[in-house]
Amino acid sequence: RHLVTRHGARHLVLTGRRGPAAGGVPELVAELRALGAEVSVVACDVADRAAVADLLAAVPERHPVTAVIHAAGVVADATLRNLTPEHVERVLRPKVDGAWHLHELTRAAPPAVFVVFSSIAGLLGNPGQGNYAAANAYLDALVRHRRAHGLPGTSLAWGLWDPAGGGMAATLSDAEVARWGRGGIRVLSAERALELFDAALRADEPLLVPVELDRAAAARDPGGPLSELLGDPTSPTRRRAAAAGSGGSGGSGGSAWAARTAGLPAGERRRAVLDLVRTTVAAVLGLPDVAAVGVDAAFRELGLDSLTGLELRSRLGTATGLVLAPTMVFDHPTPAAVADHLLSRLDGAVEVPVAPAAGPAGQDDPVVIVGMACRYPGEVRTPDDLWRLVSTGTDAIGPFPENRGWDVDRLYDPDPDRPGTSTTRYGGFLYDADLFDAEFFGISPREAVGMDPQQRLLLETAWEAVENAGIPPTALHGSRTGVFGGVMYSDYTSRLPVTPADVEAYRFIGNSPSVVSGRVSYTLGLRGPAITVDTACSSSLVALHLAAQSLRHGECDLALAGGVTVMAAPSTFVEFSRQRGLAADGRCKAFSDSADGTGWAEGVGVLLLERLSDARRHGHQVLAVLRGSAVNQDGASNGLTAPSGPAQERVIRSALAAAGLSPADVDVVEAHGTGTKLGDPIEAAAILATY
Repeated sequence: RHLVTRHGARHLVLTGRRGPAAGGVPELVAELRALGAEVSVVACDVADRAAVADLLAAVPERHPVTAVIHAAGVVADATLRNLTPEHVERVLRPKVDGAWHLHELTRAAPPAVFVVFSSIAGLLGNPGQGNYAAANAYLDALVRHRRAHGLPGTSLAWGLWDPAGGGMAATLSDAEVARWGRGGIRVLSAERALELFDAALRADEPLLVPVELDRAAAARDPGGPLSELLGDPTSPTRRRAAAAGSGGSGGSGGSAWAARTAGLPAGERRRAVLDLVRTTVAAVLGLPDVAAVGVDAAFRELGLDSLTGLELRSRLGTATGLVLAPTMVFDHPTPAAVADHLLSRLDGAVEVPVAPAAGPAGQDDPVVIVGMACRYPGEVRTPDDLWRLVSTGTDAIGPFPENRGWDVDRLYDPDPDRPGTSTTRYGGFLYDADLFDAEFFGISPREAVGMDPQQRLLLETAWEAVENAGIPPTALHGSRTGVFGGVMYSDYTSRLPVTPADVEAYRFIGNSPSVVSGRVSYTLGLRGPAITVDTACSSSLVALHLAAQSLRHGECDLALAGGVTVMAAPSTFVEFSRQRGLAADGRCKAFSDSADGTGWAEGVGVLLLERLSDARRHGHQVLAVLRGSAVNQDGASNGLTAPSGPAQERVIRSALAAAGLSPADVDVVEAHGTGTKLGDPIEAAAILATY
């Protein structure tokens, strides 16, 4: 519209990969034609050389190409360690390949105007945009190449256009826009941007930076990227150049800072570290006064996001000379916590938990596993089946079940923003979870229908685990056997708008998580503790820990421990789709470069535990020894659902201490591994730090 009304353009060819199918095209074409312009909208991928050649060949000879404006842009953000060839290809293809094709195919009859839309990211860099910065730096270089060969060209390294106007900036969050502002770059309105566009065409320079600067904000961030353009001698590039030319062989700034603080008394040393943290937080967030950074204020409340968290980590690492984890602000979510972490690293301290006191059964009489049973996706009915599935690499993920009343066709939608839908249609399912031999357990058909399948499955599997140990289940009647069951939730009857009258009397008992363990004790006549545990993903492990503690302290003589999950309703798929936390193919690619979310699956597993002396006396086969276990909580982490690396390190060290083992004694670690970009790095860092 600006080209038509301001520059008098009368013949335009508008291209894009979607062409006429792009949003708003019919209205725009009608408006331009009403202004007297001839407009063609063509679907053309400028990264395809043949398509560009066909596009130019179709331009009528009476209206030759006099101006090219290359404004294509795609982002695929990732931090440098997570940047894949696919990330790079996706960003470089439209910008780099498209610009080269337009350059090469118009050389024979060069247009008077050749403008490429670059970005200030190519000059300053931008966290998470190494690929985007490289693509734009290429455009800047291409224009200089054209100028060197006598061809016209202008590269416009744009600042931030107003997100409200659409375009690439429309996907930015308020926190991301605020981060640009703290760095001294204001948002450009469309009107102001077009004024700068016109000024750039008049200037006839190969590279121009149309940007609205906030010099006051930039001054508050003297080491920030914008300081490079403003001539600040403390800018990162100038500091690196000075260091490279100094001729010195040692001593980074970080080691110098550490040396200055090393001899301080303990109290002053902590104050110095805390001052460093608070000052750095204030600089990263562009706060006018360090007093705004409370010592115990959560970083989340101060406005730190993942990118500013990385910047804080980098600046503190430079200042102290320490290599700090990218997950630092999640692991240590307040300035005080970060200061304590830095102090421990500077002093070389490692927290080693004290082993918990042993009860009547100590390390000389360890807890052992004498029976086990399970059912898992992939037709796994026994532990032997599970071992075969693992050893052969069998894929147990399948489509949504058809027998649960789910509207499978309407449930799936790849759009993560569409309410009530799932971005995947796959998971690990027990397709026969509806089958149950109620008569065998003396349960009426009506009560069985009202029972959560999780109750049914845990009951059946507990029976099988006892049989697996060579014990007749009926022989345990009246025994001091405990039941410890992990159950995350119960959504069996939530699928129904109204409970059927014939099962109404059984709804509460049939769906209460507390009854999951109590049902096993009742059916088998067991008199030990009966405890249902819900600690989310760790429920089964916590149940196992509690069972072992109960045996060690003499509360029971045998213990059934395990967990069960059946997704009777698709609610977890729907909720995590809104959070963009699910892998599209339903497969969890833990600790992998290709990890793209978690996958949900069902199953049930039960172990029968006993003290070693009792197992030997009764002639039970010992399948494994449980040397030690431990539980804890993250405490105040960086968000209610955000994991804490230090908490994971502490619980690992506590378990090793309880077992009387060192990390070198451990040959295999089985990790949680969700396949998510937040959880996996934190868990991996905790494992690396401890093992």
